[in-house]
Amino acid sequence: MRLRHHLTGTNIALATIGTLAAVMLALWLWTLPPAMPSFAAAREAYRPSEAWLKDRNGRLLDAERVDFHARRLAWTELSAVAPAVRDTVVAAEDRRFAHHDGVDWWALAGSLRDKLAGRRPRGASTLTMQLAAFLAPELARPGARNWRDKLRQMRAARAIEQHWSKDEILEAYLNLAGFRGEAQGISAAALTLFGKAPAALSPDDALLLVALLPSPQASAAEVARRACAIGRRAQCLPLESAAVAMLGPARRLALDPGLAPHLARKLLRTPGATVATTLDAAIQKAAAAALVRQLRGLGATRARDGAVIVVDNESGDVLAYVGGVGGPSTAAAVDGADAYRQAGSTLKPFLYAQAMEKGWITPASIIDDSPVQLDTASGLYVPQNYDRSFKGPVSARTALAGSLNVPAVRTLLLTGVEPFRDRLFDAGYRGLTEDGDYYGFSLALGSAEVTLLEQANAFRMLANGGRFTPLRIRADDPRGAARRIYSPEAAFLIADMMADPGARAVTFGLDSALRLPFWAAVKTGTSKAMRDNWCIGFSDRFTVAVWVGNLEGDPMRGVSGTSGAAPVWRDVMLALHRDRSSRAPAPPAGVERRSVRFAGGIEPARSEWFLKGTGQTALAAAPPEAHRPRIADPVAGAVYAVDPDIPSDRQRIRVATRGAVAGHRLMLDRKDLGPADGQPLIFAGPGQHRLLLVDAAGRAVDRVLFSVR
Repeated sequence: MRLRHHLTGTNIALATIGTLAAVMLALWLWTLPPAMPSFAAAREAYRPSEAWLKDRNGRLLDAERVDFHARRLAWTELSAVAPAVRDTVVAAEDRRFAHHDGVDWWALAGSLRDKLAGRRPRGASTLTMQLAAFLAPELARPGARNWRDKLRQMRAARAIEQHWSKDEILEAYLNLAGFRGEAQGISAAALTLFGKAPAALSPDDALLLVALLPSPQASAAEVARRACAIGRRAQCLPLESAAVAMLGPARRLALDPGLAPHLARKLLRTPGATVATTLDAAIQKAAAAALVRQLRGLGATRARDGAVIVVDNESGDVLAYVGGVGGPSTAAAVDGADAYRQAGSTLKPFLYAQAMEKGWITPASIIDDSPVQLDTASGLYVPQNYDRSFKGPVSARTALAGSLNVPAVRTLLLTGVEPFRDRLFDAGYRGLTEDGDYYGFSLALGSAEVTLLEQANAFRMLANGGRFTPLRIRADDPRGAARRIYSPEAAFLIADMMADPGARAVTFGLDSALRLPFWAAVKTGTSKAMRDNWCIGFSDRFTVAVWVGNLEGDPMRGVSGTSGAAPVWRDVMLALHRDRSSRAPAPPAGVERRSVRFAGGIEPARSEWFLKGTGQTALAAAPPEAHRPRIADPVAGAVYAVDPDIPSDRQRIRVATRGAVAGHRLMLDRKDLGPADGQPLIFAGPGQHRLLLVDAAGRAVDRVLFSVR
């Protein structure tokens, strides 16, 4: 019997032990926390919400927020945090931090005592336990923080303490703690709340920051009260004022210079990434400052937006990328450097280069700047010059430097629209995706849309003797193989023409913003309805491209080719060449220089460059008999309005003809007006009228329809 009772007691004991072991195992498994990473793994897994843009020398240009879940900056080492912050965090959140193993048993006992006594229990979470919750958010789920979660958090904290040093725990805590709103980590909190780096925080700043930890969304009064209690201050008024200032409007991150916001938005995509660019921070600042000065001078009622690109001619490195400068802009987020806008006269150098490369014209060739009308599929095309006047016979040099429109259209008739479009596409103008018929003759005057980046590289191609390579913006962008777009001779002739202040004077005068104290080739352009103003040019080292206008597309007011973008171009060029002048390029082997005289005083005699084999010593305008007889004025489709306040006999229309019109007569609505070379003044009543130019045999060789209202 005793043996049986003994066996029964043993069995019961074994069963009890087994049950307790099973319960303990179940409890151990039930409170098992997730595995805690090492310090190195935690730091490696940390991802800032920002990405950073740096210049060619490693200087910060801009920062862009990429992740919008929380505001995190780069990981901050403990040595970069003010000692006052470190000490205040430990004193307020975990005063026995240096001595416990992750769990403050004395604080837990005190908390349990307070709870049993019916008092509000004090906090017992250590910095290590809070860190465990940061590393594994499921340990501190909102609304589910029961005793099981607390046990798991305690076990996780002890696991951390076994492998991390106290400094590593404090460093990780300061980087992962939430302080206010979306500001996470000591760097984001210090910069957004105080506009300071973590190392520059004062003892009062530290008190206010630590006071936010228990309740990041607390009011200024509550934060000040808590800070005053932590610091055991007798006088709390200074902290109350500081709390109100701290929780006021969010500050711009103090370490973000904001030099290239448009490029930052373009290149920064990955949280925590640092993108090295080819930009130079000093040149970027100078370009932006020049644009700001000009836009302020123009005023928001004339032009609100602008952009600047600076490129190194040899390498293709973009040294400045200013997509806009904000200010009164109504579309400040739009990247003006990469937006498609109408090119205006800036395409003319490439047209003349193509014609000269073929030997069809030379810089001294005489082109007639007189009214012309061209039949197109959409109607009559009648190009006008910027100032609505005509200069008569001019050289190609004067036509290009003075940006005359009619000579450009006449040159396009030589090259053809389609070949010109193809050459522009090869020169990097990749927005020209339609065929030549789509653009028509207006392509000579820049009806196509281009970007400032495309403009800068196309002009850089001329600076490099007609060789094209892609631009480089990122430091790791490859250096593309060079492609020849124009011959070195054609590129040299065009550059020489664009650098000639005397040839430019016919339109811009001798003393304009385009004239520099050193060699530079430059071209301006203004698009239809004054929506865009361009100035692009190059020295021996740099190409500078400037656009000024209104990004929303409304016309500028009172802005000309030299009063809009040109002053910015000039200021940037002067800054780039402050320490070194620019030299004219050496002529290539395929050009020669000749003294040239112009018959009839068309232009003063000068020394001129030619492709070898095309040189001439004397030039003259073609005689009238070389031109076909035609009516030059009025133009087809013209509409005239009768003014009722002016006597009708004073309201006459001048008739003008061109070409060999000797022996020809003018007929208005079957009425003979007399010899065609007489240029009569005619009166025509309301209605539609037909004007004929007839030869000696009575055949109509030209006709114009116009209306009077």
